[in-house]
Amino acid sequence: MPKIAKVLTAVEVNRIKDTGWHAVGGVAGLLLQVREPSQEGAMPARSWLLRVRVGNTRHPIGLGSYPQVSLAEAREQAKGLVMEAKQGVNLKVKKDERRSALLAAQARSKTFEECAKTYIEAKGVEHTNDKHRKQWVTTLETYAYPILGKRLVADITRADVLRVLNQPADPKKPDAGTFWLVKNETANRVLGRIKTVLDYAKTSEYRSGDNPAEWTGNLKNILPAPNKVAKVNHQPAVPYALVGDFMSKLRLNESISAKALQFLVMTGVRSGSVRAAEWSEINLEEKLWVIPPEHTKTKHEHRVPLPPQAITLLKSLPKLADTTKIFPSTRGSELSDMALSQLMRGMQERGELPVKAVPHGFRSTFRDWAAECTSYPDEIRKAASGHTVGDAVHQAYQRTDLLEKRRKLMNDWAKFLDLPSAQDAHSGTGPASVGTVTPIRRRKA
Repeated sequence: MPKIAKVLTAVEVNRIKDTGWHAVGGVAGLLLQVREPSQEGAMPARSWLLRVRVGNTRHPIGLGSYPQVSLAEAREQAKGLVMEAKQGVNLKVKKDERRSALLAAQARSKTFEECAKTYIEAKGVEHTNDKHRKQWVTTLETYAYPILGKRLVADITRADVLRVLNQPADPKKPDAGTFWLVKNETANRVLGRIKTVLDYAKTSEYRSGDNPAEWTGNLKNILPAPNKVAKVNHQPAVPYALVGDFMSKLRLNESISAKALQFLVMTGVRSGSVRAAEWSEINLEEKLWVIPPEHTKTKHEHRVPLPPQAITLLKSLPKLADTTKIFPSTRGSELSDMALSQLMRGMQERGELPVKAVPHGFRSTFRDWAAECTSYPDEIRKAASGHTVGDAVHQAYQRTDLLEKRRKLMNDWAKFLDLPSAQDAHSGTGPASVGTVTPIRRRKA
């Protein structure tokens, strides 16, 4: 016969400190497990365990920690489980089912805000820059969290998404129109971010079913299409007919911001790439600027042929010992996004720039000039701006980035920038004619 354990009292159980398994009696198989403390000087870790036979094997069933679960409570739980086991209940399977049900319940309790924050944290490294990451957070905090934030992600429906999109664009002016109609560009981005969060929630098994933020076959049947309501606000740009005068005035400014803006205009790249540019990216002998993936919006390396004017500009710049930046701020770090914008704003206020424009607009200035005043093929003009050329099939067969053909285009652009605006921008109709533009003679009054 198996040995019957002595029935211990609560006081006797409390005195047990030796590591190991200790039978406490009262219910066959009920044990107090004592483990070494995790830290020196701490109390040993103690917990209840019921060893119960399932088929031909004994399985341990945890009943909780001691003294959080008292001796009396442990015996009561153990008696009930032993009765179930005698009736043929597989306690191990039952425990696993309870655990699965608990995990499922916890998953279903995830709110939209919790999922969004987890997603942003997990995928934040994929954002092109910190500004993009902050826009994600700000737009969700402003437009989505007040409506969806505390909602269980498993319960969010199409009606909830529509509440976000149809909320007043201006809470102080509820009659001014809905978010979707008045601020469509922002609303469309918010919709995309809600969809992404809900896709993440489904992948993480926090919800099931279709995504209520899906546009095709869903919201498309309810809301007007973005291109029907959105007003496309292009970045204001300097017309190419005025860019010569602008450059002549800009060259009178010796600030590092002015030098950076000159370089931006000559190369036709994005402001972020110029502000982040480092000397290690420049090859003066080959007249080449190799922008690494981390300094581009597309996250692909972009080679920029440098015209002679750009080389002259770079050679005139000092190389400071405490920074690797070509156009550093006064602290040696990257110039801020506002530095170039403020420079142009100041030129507008002083009358040196007769039109409203921003640094990013010079990409449009360059593209308009290349399209209207040269005969370079479209693929060369697009490649010069760092855009993808052609479809996937075209890209698979064309492995070159057309560098030398782009070099001719950029050299012609630099020559054009040296021309005063009084000259006729349309006189040059081909790549070779840019340097022979003839002036328009004004009629005498």
